Amino acid sequence: MTTLTLDPRRTALVLIDLMPRIVALDTAPLKGSEVLDRCAALAKATRSVGGLVVNVRVERPGVDHQPEGSGFALPPEPGDLEIVKHTLGAFGRGTLDADLQRRDITTLALAGIATNFGVESTARAADDLGYETVYLTDAMTGLDAEAHDFALTQIFPRLGTLCTGTEYIAALS
Repeated sequence: MTTLTLDPRRTALVLIDLMPRIVALDTAPLKGSEVLDRCAALAKATRSVGGLVVNVRVERPGVDHQPEGSGFALPPEPGDLEIVKHTLGAFGRGTLDADLQRRDITTLALAGIATNFGVESTARAADDLGYETVYLTDAMTGLDAEAHDFALTQIFPRLGTLCTGTEYIAALS
């Protein structure tokens, strides 16, 4: 991998669907709880250098009450951006792009659950919108290992840069 350098003031860590009911799903290659722990550490590191953390969760449209466990598994902190989506990806029919532009964000580091659904959908839209994208390979997991691996080997390398959480943190400093 080439050396990655990130400007923390222009980088957003986007955490996709880290909700108790999603974290509890049967996922692979990592358990949801492992991804949650890794994302918590990445969020702390991002905030410590002045980067933006974006917490994304989904709400089912057209229902009176969301299923139990639909809140954020990682409570957002002051300064974080909270996005409630009604589509697969974080950009669909929402304000995420405008919110990021207002903050002069040019690079998105993506993590969360599930690699081949919310993360990949967000990644494709981010690419369409012109964002540089970084994929935190050890801070995401799929509904199955084969689908996760396909996104990491066939989709994400065509859209951006793959790195580990450790490499991401080093690139921010």
